[in-house]
Amino acid sequence: MTPHEPSAGHSVLVIPVPALEGWVRARHQHYDPAYVSADPTFAHAHLTILAPFVERAEVDGVSARVSEIVSATSTFDFTLAEVDTFPNGIVHLVPEPEEPFRELTAALWRAFPAYPPYAGAFPDVRPHVTLDALGPDVTTATVAASVASLLPAQGYADRVQLSWYEPGSCRTLAAWPLGGR
Repeated sequence: MTPHEPSAGHSVLVIPVPALEGWVRARHQHYDPAYVSADPTFAHAHLTILAPFVERAEVDGVSARVSEIVSATSTFDFTLAEVDTFPNGIVHLVPEPEEPFRELTAALWRAFPAYPPYAGAFPDVRPHVTLDALGPDVTTATVAASVASLLPAQGYADRVQLSWYEPGSCRTLAAWPLGGR
C-alpha cells in the first residue's frame, strides 16, 4: 500500500482534480505501481469525500441516494495553493474554499452513517489532495518545491466518482454529476 491511498479492496467517493492528475499519478507510479490505474476515468488526483465506502456489490443499492445528494449540490470552483502536512506525516494541498467539500462529506455521511469519514479515525476531517508522506528524503519543503510549478492549481467540482482501490485493479465504479450553479 502506498502512503497515498487507503488499503486495498474498498471504495472511496472522490472529486477529481485533473490539473494535478499527471503529478499525482507519477507519485503512485514511484511508490507502488499496483495502484496506478489503466482506467482513463480513474482520478489519482482527488479530494476524498467519503472513505471507506461500500463494497462493489452494494453500488447499485446506494446509487440513487448518492445521486440525489450529489445532484442537490451545486458545482463550484476551488483553488489548491497551500501545501501543508498532517500530524501523521501526510503532505497535502488544502482547497480554498473548504466548506463545499465539508458540506458534501457531511451530507453523504448523514445519508450513510455506517461510513464515517476515514472510519472515524480523525475528529476533524480536513479536505485535501494527498501529495506524499514524510520520510527520509521527503519533507514538506521538498514536496512543495516539486509541485510548485503546478500551483496554484484551479479546480472545478462537477462530479463525484466512486473509485475502487485494489492492487492491479483500481478503477472508477460510478460517477454522479453535481447540480448546476
